[in-house]
Amino acid sequence: MSLTRAQVSHIAELAKLELTDSEMERMTEQLSAILEYAERLNQLETSAIAPTASVIPNQNIMRPDIVTPSLTRAQVMQNAPDTDANREFLRVRAILEE
Repeated sequence: MSLTRAQVSHIAELAKLELTDSEMERMTEQLSAILEYAERLNQLETSAIAPTASVIPNQNIMRPDIVTPSLTRAQVMQNAPDTDANREFLRVRAILEE
């Protein structure tokens, strides 16, 4: 399928792109080549391939869930830039606009 210059101009307008004449010519060729390749892919027989088929084997890449000790409140507050008077809570700058 070959695109016309007008079709590429319309695509560029939808994408809010301003293309020069040389860019328009190049994009016409490149987009037409992409569509031709997609058309070739559409001609492949895929009815025997399961929709969930994958070319790589499925592997669980998650690490084991191992419980480890966490920081104590005192350790966390030690590194906090701003806390309340009793050093029980972290203070953060407000991020909401009024």
